[in-house]
Amino acid sequence: MLHFILIIFLLITFAANAAQSVPDTIAERVKVCTVCHDDEDKMGRHAYYPRISGKPQGYLFNQLRNFRDGWRYYQPMAILLENMSDAYLQEIAHYFSTLQPPFPPPEPITMQADEVEMAKQLIHSGHAARDIPACSACHGDTLMGVKPFVPGLLGLSRAYLTAQFGSWRNGGLMRGQTSDCMSKIAQKLTDKEVNTIAKWLATQPASGKPNSITALSSELTHRCSSVLLEEETNNEALNPSPAEQQQIRGAYLTRAGNCMGCHTAPGGWPFAGGRRLSTSFGTFVTPNITPDKETGIGYWSEEDFWQALHQGKSRDGRLLYPAFPYTEYTKVTREDANAIFAYLQSLPTVSQVNPPSEIRFPYNFRPLLAIWRALYFKAGVYAPDQSKNEEWNRGAYLVQGLGHCNACHASRNLLGASSEDDTLTGGKIMGVNWYAPSLISNLEAGSGHWTIEEISELLTTGVSKHAIASGPMATIIRQSLQHLSSEDIRAVAVYLKSIAENERDDTARTHAPVNSAERWEQFAQGRQLYEKYCQECHGTSGEGVPGIYPPLAGNRSVILASPLNTIRSVLNGGYPATTSANPRPYGMPPFQQILREEEIALIVSFIRNAWGNKGSWVTTVDIDRSKESVN
Repeated sequence: MLHFILIIFLLITFAANAAQSVPDTIAERVKVCTVCHDDEDKMGRHAYYPRISGKPQGYLFNQLRNFRDGWRYYQPMAILLENMSDAYLQEIAHYFSTLQPPFPPPEPITMQADEVEMAKQLIHSGHAARDIPACSACHGDTLMGVKPFVPGLLGLSRAYLTAQFGSWRNGGLMRGQTSDCMSKIAQKLTDKEVNTIAKWLATQPASGKPNSITALSSELTHRCSSVLLEEETNNEALNPSPAEQQQIRGAYLTRAGNCMGCHTAPGGWPFAGGRRLSTSFGTFVTPNITPDKETGIGYWSEEDFWQALHQGKSRDGRLLYPAFPYTEYTKVTREDANAIFAYLQSLPTVSQVNPPSEIRFPYNFRPLLAIWRALYFKAGVYAPDQSKNEEWNRGAYLVQGLGHCNACHASRNLLGASSEDDTLTGGKIMGVNWYAPSLISNLEAGSGHWTIEEISELLTTGVSKHAIASGPMATIIRQSLQHLSSEDIRAVAVYLKSIAENERDDTARTHAPVNSAERWEQFAQGRQLYEKYCQECHGTSGEGVPGIYPPLAGNRSVILASPLNTIRSVLNGGYPATTSANPRPYGMPPFQQILREEEIALIVSFIRNAWGNKGSWVTTVDIDRSKESVN
């Protein structure tokens, strides 16, 4: 008996140690970055994966922030960083700025004497007549950069340098930056000058130290240097007036409805619109809802705004397309609608004319909306269920109305409509190509077997012992749910738990058993790839590490009927939402950067059928479809 107890104790101790074996360090958290940028003690020669170790902290932070906010675009980076906070990006930037791995040797490139002379002239003296400053004027006399914002130019490959010049010249690096001096400089250089500068820089040994910011001229500092974000200040009055109280409440409700999520373009001004929403009916462009009178809603009244939310009609009476989820917002109370409007009217005005939506025929014939509305839309404020308590009704109001959860978590017919029978039963999200799982079925994301506390934890932190939110849901948690009061989050959890089904039957789940020689060979290949790329984090048996790396064995997201979400997670990687309760999450690398489609299909097929999981087999066709941006 004592021997048995000892074995149990050792097993429990081992499990506890395994759960704690992930180092609580920034180095562990940024292992994601090394898939492309190499380990801290290496220096890759990849043309598009530059050295980031040792670069100035301010420069790294600004580039990370630009990728996250859409000012600078490279899809893998944009997806990886989209749910990360400024504080976390600062910590990551600081970590890499402190690393000093050795530089690679210069590239053995032969240059003619006139090329060397041209390169030295432009790099050290510039061309005053063409308003081209010397490279050393910004990047330091040693060309090793200027702390804290300007990167060095040495130790980089010729291919990377020419690619960067090309991106600066065609606007592919920065979107709409007013201080984009590099773009203006690059456009003044000829192709020969660009190639000559890149060749000369690649042939030079990296030595010396970065200069300090004082080495920059005040004129160039004003034109080109970046600045760190200022800390947000709390301007709420200590004793707000009734009007200010309404605006404060409106700000909270606007967060709850995540209005900024749709009405802010990547890299754009908050609430100024311009975000493109791709659907099977065309591309909708969200409008400016700042109080600008010419391009926003400055001329709107409370009644106009109420009509839009409640009736789906614009100020001039035009019927709105249901890409704006008035089918859910109609449940919002008049009091809440007025508070939201008061907050929007208090925002800074932004004069921004957004491009028109590009809707395909015949859907661009707006009068047809009258037929659609007659079939699928019924206006009406949420009516409390008298058989339920106040907390349940509050949760139902937030889920059904302001939170417009059904806009994503419902299947839709060919006309983009969902019926009452489809409410929260899961569906593919238009435009972003993710599947929003059913909140009813416990085989998908139903929470009938979770505690209220576990549901609340996932909604506010993005992680729980059962799951980690990813994709669009992680964004919703970062931008909206984490900011709700504990009372509202609990109310949502109570409601979600109450609507979940109780059965556990999974006999209807589609899966392809491993029952042929070909399947066994593919299964074995998938296992080998899993052991090489996934096992370190997710464990030998897919057990994961609770709250850090999600379990794969028995994970409902992994074995959904559609493999879409799992494929996209493997392709794109990413971090869970950074929240106040989970400010430094661990991430997953974007494996599309290093694995072929065939290999990704084998890995996903393996994890969907290993450790007792039952899922359909995945092919390269599924991988291709997962990359589509439109339903």
